[in-house]
Amino acid sequence: MSDSKSNAVPDIRQSQVFNAPVSKVWDAVATAEGIAAWFMPNNFKPEPGYEFEMDSGPFGMSQCKVLEVVPQSLVRFQWGKDWTVTFELKDVGGKTEFTLIHSGWDADKVTEFGQSHREVRDRMNQGWVGLVQKLGEQVEA
Repeated sequence: MSDSKSNAVPDIRQSQVFNAPVSKVWDAVATAEGIAAWFMPNNFKPEPGYEFEMDSGPFGMSQCKVLEVVPQSLVRFQWGKDWTVTFELKDVGGKTEFTLIHSGWDADKVTEFGQSHREVRDRMNQGWVGLVQKLGEQVEA
């Protein structure tokens, strides 16, 4: 029998520096309207414990829950039954270093839609590249 560590799949982690102040990036990652503009339609509120939904298109509505909010710095939420998504913001000389972390991957688990975590992770890793780019275009406009 293998231990659970051997089934861990690495977090998705992407960082990018945006030529925009933290306050502008914060509005794009910590409000329902901001998140909808670059990610998915949702009814998010930046309140720990708040349960919300994201419209995952063909996959339907994803149940989510806000886990942590540090104003102008961090948003962390549970996405579906297994995943945690974190948005970290850091001021770097008037620009914003944005880091996305998508964790909770496990080779032994499948999503609510019956796909293996390993299969979905590769697709999501590529998807996040485009989404982070879209976020950058939005906040730098």
